[in-house]
Amino acid sequence: MPGTNLTRNEARARAGLISDVRYAVDLDLTGAAGGAATFPSITTVNFTAEPGAATFADLIASTVHEITLNGRSLDPATVYDGARIQLDDLATSNELRVVADCVYSRTGEGLHRSVDPADKETYLYTQFEVPDARRVFATFEQPDLKAPFTFTVTAPARWVVISNAPTPEPTTYKGENGEELGRWEFPPTKPMSTYITAVVAGPYHVVTDAYEGPHGTYPMALLCRPSIKHALDTEDLFEVTKQGFELFEKAFGTPYPFEKYDQAFVPEYNMGAMENAGCVTLRDEYLFRSRTTQAELESRANTVLHELAHMWFGDLVTMTWWDDLWLNESFAEWASHWAQATATTKYADAWTTFCNARKNWAYRQDQLPSTHPIAADMVDFHAVEVNFDGITYAKGASTLRQLVAFVGEETFIAALKEYFADHAFGNTELTDLLKPLEKASGRDLDDWTERWLRTAGVNTLRADFTVDASGAFSSFAIEQTAAAEFPTLRPHRLAVGLYNKTDAGLVRTERFEVDIDGVRTELAELVGATQPDLVLLNDDDLTYAKIRLDERSRETLVSSGGALTESLPRALTWGAAWDMTRDAEMPASQYVAFVLGGIRGESDLTAVRSLLLQATAAINSYAAPENRADLRAQLESALAELVASAEGGSDHQLAFARAYIASVFSAEGADRLAGWLAGTELPDGLVIDTDLRWTLLAGLARLGRIDADTIDDELTRDTTITGQERAAQALAARPTAEAKAAAWHTAVESEDTPNETQFRTIMGFTQPGQEELLRPYVGKYLEAAKDVYGRLGSSMGENVLVYLAPKGLPEQATLDALTGWLETESSSVDAPTLRYVSEARADLARALAAQGCDAAR
Repeated sequence: MPGTNLTRNEARARAGLISDVRYAVDLDLTGAAGGAATFPSITTVNFTAEPGAATFADLIASTVHEITLNGRSLDPATVYDGARIQLDDLATSNELRVVADCVYSRTGEGLHRSVDPADKETYLYTQFEVPDARRVFATFEQPDLKAPFTFTVTAPARWVVISNAPTPEPTTYKGENGEELGRWEFPPTKPMSTYITAVVAGPYHVVTDAYEGPHGTYPMALLCRPSIKHALDTEDLFEVTKQGFELFEKAFGTPYPFEKYDQAFVPEYNMGAMENAGCVTLRDEYLFRSRTTQAELESRANTVLHELAHMWFGDLVTMTWWDDLWLNESFAEWASHWAQATATTKYADAWTTFCNARKNWAYRQDQLPSTHPIAADMVDFHAVEVNFDGITYAKGASTLRQLVAFVGEETFIAALKEYFADHAFGNTELTDLLKPLEKASGRDLDDWTERWLRTAGVNTLRADFTVDASGAFSSFAIEQTAAAEFPTLRPHRLAVGLYNKTDAGLVRTERFEVDIDGVRTELAELVGATQPDLVLLNDDDLTYAKIRLDERSRETLVSSGGALTESLPRALTWGAAWDMTRDAEMPASQYVAFVLGGIRGESDLTAVRSLLLQATAAINSYAAPENRADLRAQLESALAELVASAEGGSDHQLAFARAYIASVFSAEGADRLAGWLAGTELPDGLVIDTDLRWTLLAGLARLGRIDADTIDDELTRDTTITGQERAAQALAARPTAEAKAAAWHTAVESEDTPNETQFRTIMGFTQPGQEELLRPYVGKYLEAAKDVYGRLGSSMGENVLVYLAPKGLPEQATLDALTGWLETESSSVDAPTLRYVSEARADLARALAAQGCDAAR
């Protein structure tokens, strides 16, 4: 039996048999608030088929009561195997009716139920990507069988219920126990794939507005739980959304394709957000209840624009199969940053943020053993579920940015307009986008596509030049290399920037935009230019490649710190140094010194956060063990001084304070943190609000300075879901064997833990300085890896396999343990587990190589 998996070949065969699909889905959610384990689901599917053919529908339900096909009753015990309903002897015109009880979820998959401890109310939302609509109603669970959906939802009359179509007025009536119930009968949707349908229900707080554009007026709404409505920043959220609407309607040449646009901020959400058509769901951590930074607001705005871009690329025009997931996500990733840089004034440096954060994610992913081409071979659901990664998102978006540089932005936008016009409400493959691009640009993109999209790995670029007696370049070339396992060399359209020291800092004095290809490309246009203090390859970050600095450029950066006056070239040089550290070409100790020498002058808050996280990782993973104590002391001291000297109440002060709390190891530092929690000896302007209190509690818990009772007491101050989750993290961080055992049970062994509580527990579990407590869990992790992905489900199983992997013990014994496990278990575990354990092993091997570099400095 195939279980819950579905292969591409099976989907292709089914799509060849059936068409003209229409759904009517009736959900009874009246038992949700009373704690019912399941909800009644009635699905009626109409479709045409090849007469006499056989196929199947998808459903994961606790109980199936009735299955009727074309008026013929089918025995569930015979035709339903727990995931599929066998449908034989189809007619030309068919009607399938399925009556089932489906399960309320605590994993964030299907129909998730959350109870807010602040008001004891129940909040529901669906999350269906990739294959989880079948957990709520009977489906043909594949993206190319688009259909209109008619949802009917019964729920408490006082609730808010939204879906993809405009929200109707409910019909109210008395329930069996006299309670006021409502029945929402939504109109049919536009044709859409199952994975972007949605229902959100509960006593949500709602704020409405509208976008008025050249194609009409579209109602808009923001939803959240009432207990956090004070954090619903309606002005900023509506502003960014309207800016996106205006830009995308104009650029894409197509009106917004749905009738309204709701954005629901929901609890216990597994990901950032989901592009449900006209009914976007976002994690409610994006509603900042405490002091936040501009970088976090920028990140939220990017997510808002990412999901809005999906309304066209992904929802209006949808991939035929998940092979083109990358194009769906890469386009939204590119479009959201492009929109921020083009249409907003608050976040005009979005490409700097992309370079500082997202591309580092891509570079790491692309150097793991699990790397894959951007256009990956998605043979089944299992392959899809593990490929929501840095290649699918960030490398893909980087490659699209390179494509824009290659063909020109105007040409790219013109091709998009033709693409949306030709394929509205349809399904496409990559070639359907390439055709209008080739037409608009006049370029043959076959070779570009083959080398950029169908091969894996990242290239490295170096400048090779000679200088004459006058100090001018007498020759200049760019050399390109690739890893032996992935030897493809790619064409790059890139810029070379020449930077010189001035009284204002390091300033670009010349820029050359060039095309390179192959092992070595001679650049005659640079011959005669004076050698600058810094040669920066890939200036403006137009391509996707690691860059290496020549000796003089490297010395300039080390001696000048963050003297570059523009944020994007700073991001590129920070990234080059981090790459070299990870590749064991720069000692971790030197990297930490480089960061501490330049971070005071870094204006970009995303860079500040990334650099401090990377410096911490460099110490904990890449520094030689004998150097760690001194490096930790250096980092702690430097951050204490940065907090003290930062402008009171500034974003930098808050960012430095958060990093300092996580970096304290000394008794003096622990005393300072305890004082801050008590409200004493605070730096001017630093406010210890709710979230910073939890950060302090987690830091003090890590150091053994507070106990479980103190953490429980804090919950009387913060009675929210977030408070419970942060408490779980603090409890897991305590340096005792009992705390680790309890956390392990919560995160790995219990099947009742809510998804976000599990994640926060895992985030608290592995702490630097607790190595002796963590060593016994190497074996426990490897034992759990045998079944945790199947037992806890894909999302929570991934949390365990990725974030509890023993990478906090970067030593030979850990590497040997994972290597041995892979040798003995690789043939018996599922593909996602094999991937995640292999990635952890690769990270450990990289750490040990870097430690060797640091030891030899």
